[in-house]
Amino acid sequence: MSTLSQPTLADTSRSVRLDARGVSAGYGQSPIVEGIDVDIAASEVVAIIGPNGAGKSTFLKAIVGITRMFGGSIMLDGREIARLSTDEVARRGVGYVPQGNAVFPSLTVRENLELGAYQKPKETAARMAEVLALLPELAEKLPRRSGVMSGGERTMLGIGRALMAKPTLLLLDEPSSGLAPRVVSTLWEYLERLRAAGIPMLIVEQRTQDILQIAERGYVFVNGRVALEARADTLLNDVDLAALFLQAGGSAAPSVEPDPPLPTSGPAAATTDSDPKQ
Repeated sequence: MSTLSQPTLADTSRSVRLDARGVSAGYGQSPIVEGIDVDIAASEVVAIIGPNGAGKSTFLKAIVGITRMFGGSIMLDGREIARLSTDEVARRGVGYVPQGNAVFPSLTVRENLELGAYQKPKETAARMAEVLALLPELAEKLPRRSGVMSGGERTMLGIGRALMAKPTLLLLDEPSSGLAPRVVSTLWEYLERLRAAGIPMLIVEQRTQDILQIAERGYVFVNGRVALEARADTLLNDVDLAALFLQAGGSAAPSVEPDPPLPTSGPAAATTDSDPKQ
C-alpha cells in the first residue's frame, strides 16, 4: 500500500530508537490507522495527540502486537518488531502502560512490581531498587494491595511495573485518563522524572496543552493518519490545533476505536481484571 507524505516541522537529524513506516493496523478486516510514519530518538519524549477515534491508541497497540498489522514496518534499534507477539515485543525492550487499570488489583505493590521483571527474574532485586529510586513513593506502599490505591497511585505503579523490565522504549496510553484534576499534576511530575532519567517515551494523551510541555515533539493524528509532525513548542504556540482536530468531521462525533481481545500474558496482560493468583 502506498503512503502519503506527511507534513513535518521537526528536526530529522537524530539517532532513531523506534522507526515506524507506512503502518496500517486495526481490527478484523478494518484498518483504523493507515500510512503512519512515526520515529523516536534515543532519550526523546514524543506525544501523539488528536481527537477521539483518530487511531492514537490503535497505533500503540500495533507496536506491542495487540492489533492486527495490515502493512508497514516497525523497527526498534534497527530490528523489525512488527507482527511479533506481545511477549516478544516486551523481550525486545518495549514497555507498555495501557489506559486504565494497568495493575493486578488483588496483588500487593511489591508483587505487581515483581511481575514486571518476569522475563529476567534474577534481576528482580536490582531492578526493584532502581525503580524505587526513581519512584520512591512506591517504597512505603510495597505491602499494600494495589486495589485499594488511588487512581494516581495505580498509574504510578503501572509505570513502575513497566520499568521493571528495563525497557529501551516506554509507551503510555492516556496516562491521565480517569484521574482527578488534582492528581494530574503529580502524574506530570512522574513523567518529568522519567524524562530526566533519559527514558524514551511515546505518549498518547488527550490533555494536549499539558503533554506538549513535557514532550519534545508531537504527532497530530486525524482520521487514522498523521496530519502534522512538529516540535512540541511549535504545536503549542504556532499551530491551530482546533482547526486540525476539526478535520475529523466537523460537528459530527468521531467514531470510538473498538477494544480488541486482550492477551493473557506479556506487556498488556494487566489491562484485564484477572488475577494471576486465582
